[in-house]
Amino acid sequence: MERPTVLALILAGGKGSRLGALTDYVVKPALPVGGTYRLIDVSLSNLAHSHIPDVWMVQQYLPHDLNAYMAGGRPWDLDRSHGGLQILPPYEGSHGEGFASGNSDSIYRQSTIIREADPDLVLVLSADHLYTIDFRSVVDTHLTKRADLTMVTTEVPEDPSRYSVVRTNEAGQVTEFAYKPEEPKGNLVAGEMFLFSTDVLLSALDTLQSELGELGDYGEDLIPYVLEHHRVVEHRHLGYWMDLGTVQSYWTAQMQLIDGDGATLDDPAWPIWSGQVAPPPAFITDDAAVSRSYVAPGARVAGTVEHSIIGQNCVIEAGAVVRNSVLLDDVHVGPTVELINVVADSGADITGGSQRGSAQHVTVIDRTGTVSQREAFDTSAVLPRNHEQY
Repeated sequence: MERPTVLALILAGGKGSRLGALTDYVVKPALPVGGTYRLIDVSLSNLAHSHIPDVWMVQQYLPHDLNAYMAGGRPWDLDRSHGGLQILPPYEGSHGEGFASGNSDSIYRQSTIIREADPDLVLVLSADHLYTIDFRSVVDTHLTKRADLTMVTTEVPEDPSRYSVVRTNEAGQVTEFAYKPEEPKGNLVAGEMFLFSTDVLLSALDTLQSELGELGDYGEDLIPYVLEHHRVVEHRHLGYWMDLGTVQSYWTAQMQLIDGDGATLDDPAWPIWSGQVAPPPAFITDDAAVSRSYVAPGARVAGTVEHSIIGQNCVIEAGAVVRNSVLLDDVHVGPTVELINVVADSGADITGGSQRGSAQHVTVIDRTGTVSQREAFDTSAVLPRNHEQY
């Protein structure tokens, strides 16, 4: 049986406002993860290992840093003469004026070139989740169950109200879809991976545009419409999945990497490929104390680091203490500074010899070295093991 052609459409244009200062200067998919990766690496590596070579990336908010990082798709073997990576910037034309009003609108604006490319299936992805999946298995589910839309679902242990909550029958057919419900019916959610039959997707977008005049987010219009008029099934994802859309989940996912109960980024059979250019190895001085931490290349540690992720080219001065924290690239922590449960943005210069952060909050330090945000731990959210000690 001939395999269907699949076009992957990555939606990488959202601002990510819930991450506060962390996305003031870079789009969310460009944020570092695990010290040596960026979040976009996850989506692109999953697609590359799934042998999906036609990848389009829709952009809108702060695309410059992400574009420079993409390097034409070369790190993921997507720099091809035929197919490969295409960057789709915002534009004005026959399918909309100004910026897109939501991710359904973003897809609709590409409908002409999707129709010209004529793939059998369109795989729509968000670029702000941490997971590993072989999309060939999703395609198999779509074909076997004769679906018009197959959505990847997963069960979450935290409050599901910030997600799209799904209900299915025994055959795996989706029977209900609720976008960010105030009173969720269960904890099965859509994992922001949607595989459409192309004709169904394009027809639905045209109809909705004609009826509504302006499209919004697909959880509000596109998915409910397809569910009402077509066959929608689930592909259940049983592995790790995390939406890194909030400060707490961004911090939590990286603490879980350290603890070994998070995403798998070091599987030799499924490596996460990256566009990062590695600086020289990290340097740890004689007087430094480093335990249970990731220390990225280029970092220099002379102080104490416990249960933390230290990004590339960070400097931890003698006498500084970094505990249960995530430092993005090029952060400087001065002598006698103590960081607890902190996420420090790239380039932050943190000096002044006092404690930042606390055991009760995740604290964001912006690029100026100033505390810009504090989030009290949500006890219903996914937190690392033994988080009470933090």
